[in-house]
Amino acid sequence: MNGIEFFKRLLGNHAPETVHPGRTLQAALGTRMLVVDDSPTIRAVLGKVLGSEGYAVQKAVDGESAIELAKTEQPELIFLDIVLPGINGFAVLRALRHDPLTRHIPIVMISGNQQATEQFYVQRFGADDFIKKPFGQREVQQSIHQLVRSGRLAARAATPAPSVVVSAESVTTYAEISSTVSGMAA
Repeated sequence: MNGIEFFKRLLGNHAPETVHPGRTLQAALGTRMLVVDDSPTIRAVLGKVLGSEGYAVQKAVDGESAIELAKTEQPELIFLDIVLPGINGFAVLRALRHDPLTRHIPIVMISGNQQATEQFYVQRFGADDFIKKPFGQREVQQSIHQLVRSGRLAARAATPAPSVVVSAESVTTYAEISSTVSGMAA
C-alpha cells in the first residue's frame, strides 16, 4: 500500500459497504482522547478522524509528554504508538497502568512494526486493544466500538428518529389529493 492509499483509507475514502455507522457503537460526543505518536502526519490524520466523529483530541509527540498529559488532562481514551523518542510506548503503558490516576484509562496501542510479538507484549502489559499501521477509519471505529461495548467508554446517546405529527387536517388533505389524482387517472 503506497502513501496515498494509506491516507485515503485512514480518512475513510473507501467503499461505503465497509463501514456500517448504524451498527457501530460510538463513544459519547466530546469524549476526550489523547493521540501519542512521533509522526506529525499520524497525529494530524488520526486527530482529524477522531475530531470529525465529535471527540475532543489532544496530541503528544513523545512518551514523557504523554504521561504528563494523561495525569493532568485525564483523557478517556489514549491511542499510543509503540515506537517513540525517549521512552517507548511499552514503558508509557506500564507507567500509566501503575499510576492510580491513570490506570483506569483505556489504551489502544498502535504500531507500524510487523512483528507479531508486539501484540503479545501489548496484551501482557495491559493494553485494551492493538491496531497495526497502516490503519483506516474503520479500524479506529471498531476499536472504539469494542471499548464502548465492553463498558470501558461511555456510549453516545442514540439520536431519536424524527417524529412525524399527523393531524386530522393533513389526513383530510391527503384524502382530497388522493381522490383528485385517482379522478385524473380515470
